[in-house]
Amino acid sequence: MHFIWFLIVGAVVGALGRLLHPGRDPIGLLLTVAIGVVSMLIAALISSGWVAFVIGVIVAVVLVALVVRYSGRRGMPARA
Repeated sequence: MHFIWFLIVGAVVGALGRLLHPGRDPIGLLLTVAIGVVSMLIAALISSGWVAFVIGVIVAVVLVALVVRYSGRRGMPARA
């Protein structure tokens, strides 16, 4: 049951990360949940309680920005 709760909180954190990131986010639901879970794992290593949730959202925003930046260039022609 703890794992399911962690996935739910990870999905919320990932969704908040996408919401707080400016611009378009061409990532799907599974990647959003994965970003949220990874963010919560990083936040759990740093802190606990509601502070970990806030840290998780901040980490999620950073991870969404990184994923969008590096996945958006796939398949694009090289600029001269």
